[in-house]
Amino acid sequence: MKKNELQDRLSRFRQIKLTVTGRKSGKIISNPVWFVAEGGTLYLLPGFGHAMVQVHSQEPGDSDRCTGEEAEFRAVPITDAKAVKSVIEKFREKSGVSDVKKYYSKFDVAVVVEMS
Repeated sequence: MKKNELQDRLSRFRQIKLTVTGRKSGKIISNPVWFVAEGGTLYLLPGFGHAMVQVHSQEPGDSDRCTGEEAEFRAVPITDAKAVKSVIEKFREKSGVSDVKKYYSKFDVAVVVEMS
């Protein structure tokens, strides 16, 4: 799978399935999350302390199985207030102020994933 294919697919979606390995349990945990993709960079809110993430893009309606593109990347938390604010603004531009306010309440950290 080429990273360009994943980036192309991400441009068509509002949500991705993010898979991480639990820090304490070691279990694989998958959840749908909103994201913002700009070029080869993926931004996520809220952040959490997992160093590696798997990103799965799926066709609409494929919530039970991963039939899209996927890749594994290193996730880097962002805690600088100005940088976090910039990510929040990206989410507001993509999803709307009211939806971001509805689903996110803690704005002290974000996550950046370099896909290129």
